[in-house]
Amino acid sequence: MSRGYNQNKRARENEKAKKKREKAMRRRMKREEGPSELDVVDREELIATTSPSVEELMEQMEAPRNGGGGTAIPARLFVGGLSYDTTAQTLKSAFEEFGEVADAVVVTDRSTGNSRGFGFVTMANRRDAPKAIDGLTDSELDGRRIFVNTATER
Repeated sequence: MSRGYNQNKRARENEKAKKKREKAMRRRMKREEGPSELDVVDREELIATTSPSVEELMEQMEAPRNGGGGTAIPARLFVGGLSYDTTAQTLKSAFEEFGEVADAVVVTDRSTGNSRGFGFVTMANRRDAPKAIDGLTDSELDGRRIFVNTATER
């Protein structure tokens, strides 16, 4: 029984040695071939293949597709310093001067229902948001000086 085991072991070792020799030969052949040729790219070709800027990507997203109208990306704005008399309609009217307003909300206290002095406005197109921020920050609305920023998650 040990003779058969030794023969099987010898056959396995010979097979392992054969694979090792073949691998070494493949390595040697690759070394002799040398590195493959590098593609030479000129400046114009490189510039033509660079990825588009963020602004270009956003324009593509908003561009009309297949003859239909493109969908504008909305922007949510935080409005602080509101008067307690300011309503959602008053807020919406103030922002409509700078573009289409999708939504305007004045945040109220749950228990009393009174305004908490801030709100949110959703501009239908994000491109109108910077104009609204610049135009309304430090302006007066219902007798109070307001400030406007891009809204962020809590």
